[in-house]
Amino acid sequence: MRSGLSSYLEPRTPAIAPEVAELLSDDGFARQIGDLARDLDRDPSEVRAEATGYLREMGATHTPRGMRDWARFSHWLARAHDLVLDPEQIRRLRRLDRRQSLLFPFSHRSYLDGVTVPAALARHGIAPSFVLAGANLDRFPFNHLLRRAGFVYIRRSTGDLPVYRVALRAYIARLIHNRRNLCWSIEGGRTRTGKLRPPTYGVLRYVIDALDADPAARAVIVPVSVVYEQLHEVGRMTAEARGVRKQPEDLRWLWEFGRSQRERFGRAYLETGEPIPLPERLTALRGDEPSGRHMVERIALETSHRINQATPVTTTAVVCLALLAADRAVTLDEVLATIAPLAAYIIERGRPVAGAASLTDRATIRRTLDDLSRSGVLNGYHGGTEAVWRVAPGQHLVAAFYRNTAVHMLVDRAIGEISLVAAAESDGNALRTALRETLRLRDLLKFDFFFPPRREFAEEMAAELALAGLNRDFTAAEARDRLGRDPLLVAHLVLRPFLEAYQVVADRLAAWTDDEPFDAERLLDECLRVGRQWALQKRLSSEESVSLELFKPAVRLARHRGLVDGTAGRGASRAAFLAEIRDAVRRVDAIAALAARDRS
Repeated sequence: MRSGLSSYLEPRTPAIAPEVAELLSDDGFARQIGDLARDLDRDPSEVRAEATGYLREMGATHTPRGMRDWARFSHWLARAHDLVLDPEQIRRLRRLDRRQSLLFPFSHRSYLDGVTVPAALARHGIAPSFVLAGANLDRFPFNHLLRRAGFVYIRRSTGDLPVYRVALRAYIARLIHNRRNLCWSIEGGRTRTGKLRPPTYGVLRYVIDALDADPAARAVIVPVSVVYEQLHEVGRMTAEARGVRKQPEDLRWLWEFGRSQRERFGRAYLETGEPIPLPERLTALRGDEPSGRHMVERIALETSHRINQATPVTTTAVVCLALLAADRAVTLDEVLATIAPLAAYIIERGRPVAGAASLTDRATIRRTLDDLSRSGVLNGYHGGTEAVWRVAPGQHLVAAFYRNTAVHMLVDRAIGEISLVAAAESDGNALRTALRETLRLRDLLKFDFFFPPRREFAEEMAAELALAGLNRDFTAAEARDRLGRDPLLVAHLVLRPFLEAYQVVADRLAAWTDDEPFDAERLLDECLRVGRQWALQKRLSSEESVSLELFKPAVRLARHRGLVDGTAGRGASRAAFLAEIRDAVRRVDAIAALAARDRS
């Protein structure tokens, strides 16, 4: 008798998933297919057959055996980490469960996320989720197992598949109608930098369509953050960000990935953010914007913002920040001295710390330094009078990945510092100049970071300046004095890699002639090549800025500002864009100079 995964090795025609069977017998779905056939000028039976094929491709269920086998397999795959959850958060989810669909959009730093999140929720008594996964992972024989554990395989590119889109919208609507829980990556793919990527809208749009079509349906978004002390796959991801071809996700890849998890790599922390009752939120947004044009985008950004708020800072993140700041070998005392003001700021701002760890505990930081040394991220030297550590050669991007898992906590602080440099240069009202600069930086960085609406952001930045003791009108001299005395300066560590990447894009865009058709792929390739040149020339502070993940938001910003279309006369606007970014980089360099002076 066969047992475990071996029983999935023989291909066979799967039973029709319950929601698929319901749709195929539903008169409303039949009318949708008929209307689509008329719009496409195609035979209705042909369109229905195509839709049926797509639904069978997506259809998933939860069988007792499939769930047991998946639990064993997921435990084996995630064995490198000890998962930490908050019991109180789980209790709150149980109270919400089964009365409505719980929607779990999660951050995506690892292939393990799609394993960790649904398995952990089911293990703690939450109704099993349907996991929306990329069709690139639809590989025999594991696809047979995963479909019986609730995995729904979705194609990434559906622009030329109108029948597929209608089938997917109907399938998600049926899941919502049946109060099924859903789980998916809000980013669409894994981050290559460590920070949260911009959200994708497709799944969320279909969910909102389902709620609009069924007033009785109920759904709550539960933002989910997963952060790891270390990951085996970071080196590969950072290489992909620099243009290295992604390895095909086939059976050989899955086997190699599973084998790589043999080495223990610390803890993984699963946290949930403040839930968003979706029908109520939609009603409120329609009151603000009756057209509903930006409704999906606003909910997606709010969800991402809440994921960031829930993401705790790890000791790995702060240690990597300290080592990257030093850019040389440092002692344990020097690491602790760098972390101390950062830890005080995190406590003052009420930010969560993973595992409630003390970021200033000597033994905790020493253990983190040793763990990073064992994994090869750091080099330690113990032959002198004191042990010292530095970022290992070729590991700066890996260290930056871990640092960036906490970068969202420091963005407001970094923007506040740059605004004080602008205020220190001002001949007029320094406070007004500072607040105007914060809004300018918000608009400049809005495709990389998640900010609240402008009014709320202005209030947050006023509170940030108040933390620095500048809660009233102040002069340029007072701004200079505050910057000179501040024990915590982070703008060069947090924002310089992004702004320097923007500068590369703006420089190449400014060189683009008006009569030349814009080609985003060609521009990005040129940015990679020129970025590497600038890094070799030390025109960039580090190679971290030479990254497709950092270039692409800059291109989105340029497109948003109308700088990439073929309209004549764009040269002046592109030059102004470059000048604006150079100005921001110059101010960040001023912060870096102050920080270097304090360390000397």
